[in-house]
Amino acid sequence: MRVRSRFAPALLALLGALLLPAAPRVGSAQQQEPPIEFIKVDQLNALLRKGARAKVVDVRSRQEYLTRHIKGAMSIPLDTIELRAGEIPRQGLVVLY
Repeated sequence: MRVRSRFAPALLALLGALLLPAAPRVGSAQQQEPPIEFIKVDQLNALLRKGARAKVVDVRSRQEYLTRHIKGAMSIPLDTIELRAGEIPRQGLVVLY
C-alpha cells in the first residue's frame, strides 16, 4: 500500500491529547496513555511496506473520504471523533490523517 504525498499535510498521529480525552476509559486511573508521535508520509509508507499492522483513520469529511482515501482506512470525520472514539483501537499503531 502506498500513501501519496498529497496527504502529507494532513497525515498526523493525533491519538491522545487532542482527540481522545473524552473517550471512556476502562480500568484504573493508573492506565498509561499511548505514546503520541507525528510521522511523515514517507515514514508511514516505509512501515506499511515492511508489513506493519497499522489502523489508518481518515478524519477528513465523509465527502473527502469518498473522493479519495488510503486503501483500508476507516472514515471517522473529525467533527464526530469524540462520539466515535470507542471505534479507535487503544493498542497498536494507529495513524490519523
